[in-house]
Amino acid sequence: MVAAAFAVPTGIAVRKAIETGWRKTKHDDPPKNPAAPGTTWSEALIWAAVSGIAVASARLVAARGAAATWKSLTGKLPPGVEDAAGP
Repeated sequence: MVAAAFAVPTGIAVRKAIETGWRKTKHDDPPKNPAAPGTTWSEALIWAAVSGIAVASARLVAARGAAATWKSLTGKLPPGVEDAAGP
């Protein structure tokens, strides 16, 4: 539940940011379907790379935010999350 509270708004913000960035740099809308034959290979690959990096980064931000919130509420890391400092 805590993770979803971070993931949804983070995902929306990231999607809007990459679409805005695409429009500013390309002066056109991002590809609606990169796999469509009308989309050039270069645009499809660039969009895939940018959106993949953005989604992975958003997931990391959401997971870390959820873990920090969990720890502040319970005093412990969430199940399955290890402390980077180790034992």
